[in-house]
Amino acid sequence: MSVLFNPVTAPLIEGALRIQSKLRNFTSRYSGEANGSVNTVYSGSAKLGEVFIVGAGPGDAELLTVKAYRLLQTADIVLFDWLVDQSVLDCIPRHIEKVFVGKRCGKHSVPQHEICARLVELGLAGKRVVRLKGGDPAVFARTCEETAALTDANIPFAIVPGITAASGASAYTGIPLTDRAVAQSVRLMTAQFQNPEKEADWASIARNAERETTVIYMGFKRLALLCQRLKENGVDANMPVAVIENACCNQQQVIAATISDIVQHVEQANMTGPALVVIGHVVNARQSVSLELLNQSYEKLAI
Repeated sequence: MSVLFNPVTAPLIEGALRIQSKLRNFTSRYSGEANGSVNTVYSGSAKLGEVFIVGAGPGDAELLTVKAYRLLQTADIVLFDWLVDQSVLDCIPRHIEKVFVGKRCGKHSVPQHEICARLVELGLAGKRVVRLKGGDPAVFARTCEETAALTDANIPFAIVPGITAASGASAYTGIPLTDRAVAQSVRLMTAQFQNPEKEADWASIARNAERETTVIYMGFKRLALLCQRLKENGVDANMPVAVIENACCNQQQVIAATISDIVQHVEQANMTGPALVVIGHVVNARQSVSLELLNQSYEKLAI
């Protein structure tokens, strides 16, 4: 999938980006030759690089912000997570280095401390780095650990927001996050069960279940235990729940049921994740969104 912008402004944006890239390459090459070497070796007086922590959004590349897209065109290197959709990676020019630094339950993962060290290393080497994170960097993305490392190394950084998975899934499934009739608030959480001290406040969730939406990130593998905790704390067994797999992607799949039978339905559908879990009466307030309209390209709409 390619990102296609307004046909009038796109050539102007692309032209400006090409000029900017050429100027940066020329400056970098000239600096290297002046020092007797094309390869930059860090020293105390070398110019520091810069790091942009960028939200890739929930899947569909057309949900990238214009700023995120521009930064992807002008980076020296992009470090990306496993939740970044291929359509977003396809927006990165071929000459820009792409490095996978993802983490996934049950799969080979790059430890967080190694990611932090790599960002610092690249920053000290004078690189323009894009740290590309699925969704929004402010929501369950461990961004603070990376910014702390960059701060300690005095490397300048900026954070570019993205659409978080809950918002994207809501739009692409038609399941609202709030509704005046049934949900006046929304709670975002992750599924933590390895340490009982880090588990959610299930009693609070149960007390507010009738008028609040709960969205659980990274909870697919713990779906059965999630439902068990809810029922143990008094949530009605008929409470609606939806599991949204590959939200905002071509492979999006939605299963809606209750906390009593959702696990069975998910198993029958052979879901494998990644998936978002939405609990609350908003599931029954689902709107009939046309995915066909959302998947139309600008090319088809151009006059």
